[in-house]
Amino acid sequence: MTGSDFLKRRQTKKIRIGDIFIGGDAPITVQSMTNTDTRDERATVEQIQRLEEAGCEIIRVAVPDMEAADAIKQIKRSIRIPLVADIHFDYRLALASMESGADKIRINPGNIGGKDRVKAVADMAKERGIPIRIGVNSGSVEKNIIEKYGGITPEGMVESALSHARLLEEVDFYDILFSIKASNVPLTIAAYALMSEKSDYPLHIGVTEAGTVYSGTVKSSVGLGALLARGIGDTLRVSLTGDPVEEIRAGIEILKSLGIRKNGIEMVSCPTCGRCQIDLIPVANKLETYLKKSAKNIKVAVMGCAVNGPGEAREADIGIAGGKGEALLFKKGKIIRKIPQDRIVEELLQEIDKM
Repeated sequence: MTGSDFLKRRQTKKIRIGDIFIGGDAPITVQSMTNTDTRDERATVEQIQRLEEAGCEIIRVAVPDMEAADAIKQIKRSIRIPLVADIHFDYRLALASMESGADKIRINPGNIGGKDRVKAVADMAKERGIPIRIGVNSGSVEKNIIEKYGGITPEGMVESALSHARLLEEVDFYDILFSIKASNVPLTIAAYALMSEKSDYPLHIGVTEAGTVYSGTVKSSVGLGALLARGIGDTLRVSLTGDPVEEIRAGIEILKSLGIRKNGIEMVSCPTCGRCQIDLIPVANKLETYLKKSAKNIKVAVMGCAVNGPGEAREADIGIAGGKGEALLFKKGKIIRKIPQDRIVEELLQEIDKM
């Protein structure tokens, strides 16, 4: 990859979902999936509202039966972001979900029966302006394709996704998105890279079944970071075993770390070493907690010593560099004053509030 290729977004088709867009020149969105029972409307709405507050831009809900499909009506009335209905095998659930107000559906056309069923779903989706996401996971590749390639391969995953898409294209439907996820990071990267060469449909990227909050965030950061750095990806989900709010936090931080997303505070802090003469770790943890909800577009540096600290603090919009039991406060590259150890968090937050 050359320097000019780094972070240069691959051009894909632009598709509308609810009141936002995916693909083309639209911003890369962060999404999640509820882990509540969709039929429990109150619990599902409460979780989605927490996700909205964390920055979630698209939410997906499982639709295992007609009761869940019907619940979408009430859920939609209480949320602000587009809702995706996740459906497997039963085309009637797709129809019912769209009737209930779903903004997008996730279904694989090859798994729902004959062409008449595919056409029924595609016709309603086209009439209502609802896109369809085709989702191929490494565990869902068709047996004949696995035999053809001698196992699960990037080529097989892409072939599976494209075969599903052809079923929709044959009935004149083209508002399609792809996801081709695996729990194996190199396989995921290779599959998405191959798909980006073969199709211009938007890509929903993610590492599936990534794991718990810690290990899953690491795997997702590596996989998604590698793809985004190549310009691949139009919307993303970090799949974690735990509170889905953590998926949103991780997704936003991945985008911010690559400079793709600018909104919200970026905090840099040193790992601490023997040169550090202030108790920096609790300071950094408290600041991170307080600043999570801030929408200010600034960079905050929390540094522990006089070696790297002043340089990092000067480069940030605001920051501190630790001394012995105190810290120098920097603002826009200039030293403002010294702050005693026990006042660092309070005074730094006061200065940030003024910015």
